[in-house]
Amino acid sequence: MTFNSSLEKNIFYNFPVFLFSLLPFFLITGPFLSDLSVSLIGLIFLIYCFKEKKFNYFHNNFFYFFLIFCGYLILNSLVNNFNLDSLKISFFYFRYGIFVIAIAAMLNFDSKFIKYFFYCILICFTALIIDGFYQYFFRLNIFGFESPAANRVSSFFGKELILGSYLSKIWPIFFGLSIFFMKKKIFSFVIILIFILSEVLIFVSGDRSAFFIMNFSAIFVILFSRKLLKLRVITLLSSIFLLIIISLINPIAKERVFDQTFDQMNLLKKNENKQVGLYIFSIQHTHHYIAAYRIFLDNKILGVGVKNFRYFCSKEKYSKDINFACSSHPHNTYLQILVEVGIIGFIFLIFIIFYFFKYVLKHFILKLKGKYYFSDFEICLLSGIVIYLWPLMPTGSVFNNWLNIVLILNLPFLIWTRNLSKNNLPHSIS
Repeated sequence: MTFNSSLEKNIFYNFPVFLFSLLPFFLITGPFLSDLSVSLIGLIFLIYCFKEKKFNYFHNNFFYFFLIFCGYLILNSLVNNFNLDSLKISFFYFRYGIFVIAIAAMLNFDSKFIKYFFYCILICFTALIIDGFYQYFFRLNIFGFESPAANRVSSFFGKELILGSYLSKIWPIFFGLSIFFMKKKIFSFVIILIFILSEVLIFVSGDRSAFFIMNFSAIFVILFSRKLLKLRVITLLSSIFLLIIISLINPIAKERVFDQTFDQMNLLKKNENKQVGLYIFSIQHTHHYIAAYRIFLDNKILGVGVKNFRYFCSKEKYSKDINFACSSHPHNTYLQILVEVGIIGFIFLIFIIFYFFKYVLKHFILKLKGKYYFSDFEICLLSGIVIYLWPLMPTGSVFNNWLNIVLILNLPFLIWTRNLSKNNLPHSIS
């Protein structure tokens, strides 16, 4: 990136950097500010590219692949059970790709702003830890707001029970970035303490999916990293020790994460509601999956359209003999892709999975020989992506703005660090 004046640099670099650095905070406030920031960053970058006639940023196979997928979503929304809500989501989906390219370009220009992004995460995690544990023990957060569910902790998210989701999905990139900042012993101790407490908070938040993916990403880092194994094991074991103590003092979280899960899956065989058989996570989830499968059988190629599951699940043909067929989405990424954008859309997901595991396997084989394809920082970023690719867990909507933004935060850093690795350049962000 080049600028002809300080004004241009303020508009095309400093302002987008400011917005990006505050994204961890914006995500706590809800989808509006975070989505607005992503859109503005993308728009400003596009204006810069047209002004300077620099389109080389977009000349790569990954972006071409993404554009083809966006084109398919738009075409699918136009010809497949048309509605404006579906078309709006599909038409503006390209902004995520522009955002990723924009941040990667700014990182290549000057990566020093990473520290502002890191400190914003640090502040957000610290505030959530203080407020979250306060709400867990006293039922109210520091502003006097009560969680909408008695056995859950929501903290500053209010009525949205996504505290665990936020922490577990931001945690990998936070852990990865800390590699560059853990130089002073006192600061390192504080960061490690925040790591441990945030893992415990995910548990006490009552978000079972978040608790699973947190541990899943931890296992990924332990298996594939070079120098982070000891640190990750220490933080994981310390958090497990703390949550055992907390569960003995106040067993609400343990009852939610373990007892209620086993009960909903009917593993305890209580049959309080005359339920028979076993369920996938819960009877509600199982019925969502059955309805999704039935809808898919009638719409294999194109699906029913983006975010149209909600309109089909209530039909008698698909909800027959099941009481909980309907929801805004099927609560599983793979099922949602199949049922809403069909086999054609699913091919894109399969390609991503194949590409991802191809290089992870390459890294693992090299690791057995004492060599490494990915750096430890990249392994942390990849652990933040693999949690989205794991099929056997309940998930949010694939087309949810908030979830999409949390996911793509890993990508510009991954692009930046891979470019440095390929060119044998140092990762300098001081």
